[in-house]
Amino acid sequence: MKIEVQSKKGLRTILSVVVDKKTIQSKMNERLSELQKEVALKGFRPGKVPPAVIKSQFGKSIYGEVIDKVLRETSTKAITEKKLKVAGQPKIDLKEFGEGKDLNYELQIDCLPKIELKSFDKFKATNYKIKIDESLVQNKLKELADQNKQFQDKKEGEKAQIGDQVIFNYSATADGKKFEGGEGKGIQIELGKNLFLKGFDEQLLGVKKDDVKKVNSILPTNYPKKELANKKTNFECKILKIKRGIESKIDDNFAKNMGAKDINDLKALVEKQISSQYSQALNSITKKEILDQIEKNHNVELPENLVEQEVEMMTRNLKLEEKEKHKLNNIKLAKSRIKLGLLLNEFGEKNNLNVSDEEVKSEIQKQIKGMPGQEKMVLEYYQKNPSASQSLKGSFISLFNLGSILFTSQL
Repeated sequence: MKIEVQSKKGLRTILSVVVDKKTIQSKMNERLSELQKEVALKGFRPGKVPPAVIKSQFGKSIYGEVIDKVLRETSTKAITEKKLKVAGQPKIDLKEFGEGKDLNYELQIDCLPKIELKSFDKFKATNYKIKIDESLVQNKLKELADQNKQFQDKKEGEKAQIGDQVIFNYSATADGKKFEGGEGKGIQIELGKNLFLKGFDEQLLGVKKDDVKKVNSILPTNYPKKELANKKTNFECKILKIKRGIESKIDDNFAKNMGAKDINDLKALVEKQISSQYSQALNSITKKEILDQIEKNHNVELPENLVEQEVEMMTRNLKLEEKEKHKLNNIKLAKSRIKLGLLLNEFGEKNNLNVSDEEVKSEIQKQIKGMPGQEKMVLEYYQKNPSASQSLKGSFISLFNLGSILFTSQL
């Protein structure tokens, strides 16, 4: 095998690779021997079909299979030998091949840039301190009380009002026909919250126990049966009970029902939850401050193929006119993502901030779930682009563990 650097310009390197015909023939012979144990042809005992016969019948496909394997093996060896850090999938351009000939091809490789990190000493970020106002805690407690209030039966003949709980059975039809999932028993809804179907609550106002009420509504766009999505549907509802809400008293008993020791413990838990929610939002602001400084203070040449692939991933679900309309902005965003991913990955390697392969796989699975119908495309993207996984690793680096190396901050 002969490997030469054909050209090198920027991050792109083109290698010339020649695999001699003897090596190709040896691989062919190996594959024919393997197939001899597997192939069954009429007139020959299993495992006894002569290689020459196998070659005469399947020669072209076997040769193609062998060449494909040789290309994978030799291209990997060429990249390793030349110590190249590949960005994306290399491109192969066959120059000469065929039985009895040397295999001659060019390997076009976009390499990862060499990254020189600048000192982070002058970088700053805001360290927010959170103080939760008592009114926020009280509002949250009232919300919890409302969500967990009890209901008691209204008197016979009393009508349903906003805030009442209506319990009913229903039978529904679409286009005059019953459908799977079109029946329900013991359904409970609190009038005014509109948690069942749009416009359903209003039509139950004024009903009484034992009434039969006809309600018209439209099934949601995400209804499991796609053929019924957005369909006008008729419901016949048998009213079983009407109940009025009883306001929950916010005391120790209520707190215990919520899983706390007492009301003070519940307040502390609520305050902690609110604080956590604010912390997540403020941490996002701080993270952006840091990332903006990192990106602004580093110049990194980016592999064109990675930028193209990132744009393709970002705009996969957009229509052509939308892609064209926001093309420049999408390219800018793709470059920013790749640049930051590479910088953070480099920072992580230099400071021993390790991200496991399992964490990367988990993040890829999250991306797959977030792109229904395109699971195969996302998976293949990361399988064919090891550098994309490296960039993803960069995004995992916890910027809030860098305090000892990075910045001083204040509110």
